Amino acid sequence: MAAYEMTVTVRTQYLEDQSNPDASQYVFAYAVTIKNTGSVTAQLISRHWLITDADEQVQEVRGLGVVGHQPLLAPGEQFEYTSGTSLSAPQGTMRGKYFCVAEDGEQFESKIPEFVLSLPRTLH
Repeated sequence: MAAYEMTVTVRTQYLEDQSNPDASQYVFAYAVTIKNTGSVTAQLISRHWLITDADEQVQEVRGLGVVGHQPLLAPGEQFEYTSGTSLSAPQGTMRGKYFCVAEDGEQFESKIPEFVLSLPRTLH
């Protein structure tokens, strides 16, 4: 087991009621679970996202914490939150990383694996 490791999983949902395809606005929610799979207590300090739509438009988002929190997670603990994004195309991807600091002062990054944002029934 690695000492410094967070495992990130994501579920996505298209929000039809908040989207306006006629205006090229597609809104998605994503639910993130961050689990400390390492052996040392660590705190999530900040995030860095790359959001790419089907037209190769890239949005870069950086900020402290997630939804106003900087969760401190002991080994085995997890934190879940839901957020959202808007794309100008019906499909896109998101990926990124969380910057964390362990209680022993070690700094590390946790990769957020790329995931797809897509309208239902548009992928073959």
